[in-house]
Amino acid sequence: MISGAFAALAGILADTAVMAAAYAGAFVLRLGFVEPNWGWRSAVSSFAVVWAVETAVLAAFGCTRRWRLKALDVPRYAAAFASIGAILLALRAFLPDMAVAAFRAPYSIAVLNTLLLAVGMCSVRFIWGVYWTARMREEGLLSRAESEADSADIVSLMQGKTVMVTGAGGSIGSEIVRQVAECGASIVVMVERCENALYEIDRRMRALGGSARCIPEMADINDIPRMEAMFAKYRPQIVLHAAAYKHVPMVELHPAEGLRNNTLATRRLGEMARESGVARFVMISTDKAVNPVSVMGITKRLAEILLMDLNGGATRFACVRFGNVLGSSGSVVPLFEEQIAHRGPVTVTHPEMKRYFMTVREAVSLVLKAAAQGKSAIFTLDMGKPVRIVELAEQMIRAAGLRPYDDVPIVFTGVRPGEKLFEELDVSEKSAFKTGHARIYVCRPDEPRASGREILDEAARIAASPGNALEDVRAMCRFI
Repeated sequence: MISGAFAALAGILADTAVMAAAYAGAFVLRLGFVEPNWGWRSAVSSFAVVWAVETAVLAAFGCTRRWRLKALDVPRYAAAFASIGAILLALRAFLPDMAVAAFRAPYSIAVLNTLLLAVGMCSVRFIWGVYWTARMREEGLLSRAESEADSADIVSLMQGKTVMVTGAGGSIGSEIVRQVAECGASIVVMVERCENALYEIDRRMRALGGSARCIPEMADINDIPRMEAMFAKYRPQIVLHAAAYKHVPMVELHPAEGLRNNTLATRRLGEMARESGVARFVMISTDKAVNPVSVMGITKRLAEILLMDLNGGATRFACVRFGNVLGSSGSVVPLFEEQIAHRGPVTVTHPEMKRYFMTVREAVSLVLKAAAQGKSAIFTLDMGKPVRIVELAEQMIRAAGLRPYDDVPIVFTGVRPGEKLFEELDVSEKSAFKTGHARIYVCRPDEPRASGREILDEAARIAASPGNALEDVRAMCRFI
């Protein structure tokens, strides 16, 4: 309540500053710095009337609660400024006597003031909107400080190496490419099947320059001959595997594809890496692989098991688990932004739904830090305390200068198939070992109840005959 009152007061003060600047600017444009006939005292006193009119009209049109200028708001603001101009002109017309000059502005001043006010208020709101968007996509939404990983050992790992990044055009993959190149890799092979995503990361890396040679390769990780050819051509020393189907509802609807892409393709990439002499293979995993209930979580947990099954040779395989990434494709943040921009409703599945969040930069730096430890293990990242999604929605609505439930409704749509109310990232001593980094732990997962070969054979059978894929994939929990 206090923070909301403070934000409202700050908004009033900011608007008052803009109003004062517009009124002073109108006098300067019309009269220069020459004292008007009715005196400076009356001119200053008239601002009180102008301020009262402008504040009342803006409040009546709902503009004082909107601190981000959106296309939907343009008619509202246009009507408010037109009304302000009309009222100020009417005051001048009905109070023509110089004796009451302190209660009205001259015609020319009223017109200039209204124009300057419109420009000033819209500019301030636009600038705030740009800042708000940037802030909401980063640590502004975290309930903790963003972690900064020391990059010295990451640079030592990447320096002069050939690194293959799968899913290079995605939110995580593109940041991996950027940080790996920044840490001194000589060649970064960017594997991505989406043409537009690959074009964007290629364009971005060209614009950044740097010494790393970033090679775009349009390929599907399920295309085994194509991937084998790339391993033979580039001979990568490090593979960072970010390609995956990650949207829980979509994978729930297409379980065989999730199994094919997340589990089988990952295992085949691991086998190729081992055969071609890759030193380290790191898979981006998820908190949903912990006691999984969704198809996506199951396929990622199976992928973890099948990768760990390949350890024992020269290639060190590792997985890194973490939760949701702010601003990533499919993240709740861009969805809420879009819904707020259209004045809702903002859709939340359940009042008690909680999730862990990290920024993209933070997640990738910790992934690379875990990779630099050189262990064959499943790592998990300490992501602080989970955030209630409804509180996140309320925070974003308030940051947009609106009131939750009044200006923007929040509706609860119900938990979707495969979703948990709480994701699990247990970093207690019974579930994880500490490492040299305060935010990185080595998991102690339960031993799988089947061999890697049994799991692989069953996954291949389901992918080849997907008639009852949903039930069959869920049944694979018996192996976990």
